[in-house]
Amino acid sequence: MRPVANSLHDQAAEMLRQQIFAGDLAPGSFIDEAALCERLAVSRTPLREALKVLVAEGLLRHEPRRGCFVAEITARDVDQIFPVIALLEGRAAFEATEHAGPADIAALHVLHQRLQAHAEAGRIHDYYEVNYAIHEAFITLADNRWLAQVIGDLRKILRLARHQTLHVPGRLQQSLAEHLAVFAALQNGDAGAAEQIMRDHLLAQRDALRELARHHPSRITP
Repeated sequence: MRPVANSLHDQAAEMLRQQIFAGDLAPGSFIDEAALCERLAVSRTPLREALKVLVAEGLLRHEPRRGCFVAEITARDVDQIFPVIALLEGRAAFEATEHAGPADIAALHVLHQRLQAHAEAGRIHDYYEVNYAIHEAFITLADNRWLAQVIGDLRKILRLARHQTLHVPGRLQQSLAEHLAVFAALQNGDAGAAEQIMRDHLLAQRDALRELARHHPSRITP
């Protein structure tokens, strides 16, 4: 019976992650366990196990006697996490470039075509999904489980706010140009350039979040 329980709370945890990433559960919002049990069609036991998992991941915070709330990314989080993930994803781009073969480049070309189409049409949600897939593709190509593990943990936290950067004026086009530059470096087999451009791309996202916080302080807490 234990594997079934594990399966239920794993499924509940994944459904909660997706609702948080989609913005259906907004940062700072209270987790109503009774309502979620009904919405997710699970009992209290697997839901509470799922909540513990998301608290450990940093997506929820638990307050004694009050319950769980969706985590909010702070300006301090932004300043601390982005330099670290920029180094890590830069290294992933370096290793991906060294490992990429013709089939990998062809698959990335298709993704970048989709990215460009979404940017030109102003489809921010669709752009973000393809953008996320491209980052995942680079991490997969790097074939370094240690990089993948640490980046994965940090990306979960950054997904609380990263999509907001695309609403900063001009950021969508800037992001596209950065992605195309990383891809061009990979196509040319220039691992060093791919690493540096990817680092700059991540730091530009940090700068965009800072800009967002200046103009819309309610979106990023101090």
